[in-house]
Amino acid sequence: MNISGGNLPAMSGAGQSGEVYSAALAKKQQKADGAAALALIEGAASSSAAQTPAKSVTASLGNNVNVYV
Repeated sequence: MNISGGNLPAMSGAGQSGEVYSAALAKKQQKADGAAALALIEGAASSSAAQTPAKSVTASLGNNVNVYV
């Protein structure tokens, strides 16, 4: 993402005000990205807690392993 002030169409000749404007836009985007990440984490945490637990494995499973060399 390019946030330099010279690339803004409405503020191209404004100098520092264009840079301030683009910094404000970048800050808004970072806040939105952070909120989306938090929502994703909360959603993953709540869905994993709602899943049914795994069935218990029988004691004989995996005790006999045939290895041929």
